[in-house]
Amino acid sequence: MNIHEYQGKAILKAYGANVSAGFPAMTVAEAVEAAKMLPGPLYVVKSQIHAGGRGKGKFKELPAEAKGGVRLAFSIDEVEKHAKEMLGNTLVTIQTGEAGKQVNRLYIEDGSDIEKEFYISMLVDRETGQTAFVVSTEGGMDIEAVAHDTPEKIITFSVDPATGVMPHHGRAVAKALNLTGDLAKQAEVLTAQLYKAFVEKDMAMLEINPLIITKDGKLKCLDAKIGFDSNALYRHPEIMELRDLTEEDSKEIEASKFDLAYIALDGTIGCMVNGAGLAMATLDIIKLYGAEPANFLDVGGGATEEKVTAAFKIITGDPKVKGILVNIFGGIMKCDVIARGVIGAVKAVGLKVPLVVRLEGTNVEEGKTIIRESGLNVIPADDLDDAAQKIVKAVQG
Repeated sequence: MNIHEYQGKAILKAYGANVSAGFPAMTVAEAVEAAKMLPGPLYVVKSQIHAGGRGKGKFKELPAEAKGGVRLAFSIDEVEKHAKEMLGNTLVTIQTGEAGKQVNRLYIEDGSDIEKEFYISMLVDRETGQTAFVVSTEGGMDIEAVAHDTPEKIITFSVDPATGVMPHHGRAVAKALNLTGDLAKQAEVLTAQLYKAFVEKDMAMLEINPLIITKDGKLKCLDAKIGFDSNALYRHPEIMELRDLTEEDSKEIEASKFDLAYIALDGTIGCMVNGAGLAMATLDIIKLYGAEPANFLDVGGGATEEKVTAAFKIITGDPKVKGILVNIFGGIMKCDVIARGVIGAVKAVGLKVPLVVRLEGTNVEEGKTIIRESGLNVIPADDLDDAAQKIVKAVQG
């Protein structure tokens, strides 16, 4: 689960990190009032969407010169002007895709005098099972270009969970950023603060870009992009309250109600599979035969008929779907349960696109019999390769 910048900064501030003063705004009037509560004379008007690259983004509804989802304002009138242009319009960035995201919230922040920009982030290193720091002297909007063109400027190291963060980790951050004296001490303190926040709040990713040195010699978190481990959110009701459903795909929201692992994609073939590995293989083979999957959907090893029915309804509710592939290898999951769920869903919502079903494993013959005797126009498949070829052929005509 992701949250907005202003929410992330509130969390970091609670752990002692230095952040700029600022206030969220849902309307133009609130943006103006927020600016009045700040010292000025420099304000920053920031679009709040769950995507990076906002500073270089472009609003669909505005002329080319009115670009940028993060803008400086030198008066309250200018704050109002930016707020009017941003709120309700669609911001397209390198991370949103062409569809973009509608801006429903702003963050009005006190401006900062920037001496130097850095980059620092934290994530879980899956290879080591440890928390990793990623640090670079090349902070700012072009960190992706740094990673591509000059990867040697990005320093990484991990923290053993058995020891937690230690003073030498803070010194490693200071050294990577070429900081000395008081700034090095500030880096050590910030490293400990970030690690504590990351672990205690079960974050999956924490990115500060940029981390800045101000003109008066202070380290400050000028941005905060935070994502949380969804599997741990039951421990953090205060984090769950920060969830912005308008930033999430409606199909993914519906899937989460039934504990389904669903991710919307851009293709035309809807997939319902049990097991993440088999689901990935199904997506791969669809692409191999020249088509694109419309979703990743893992119904899990112990799905009920109700969950299967819900999953099928989510797939058929996607207007991009031109065909559906059900690929089940029954272990704990029984093929007859899948068959009943599919049949129930088809009878409930109708079937307007080709449907290919491949079943194998526990109770496979019962499952095939249920589908065969349903009277529905279902295309059977013998194996995954056969199923993929049949659904791609059916969709492409």
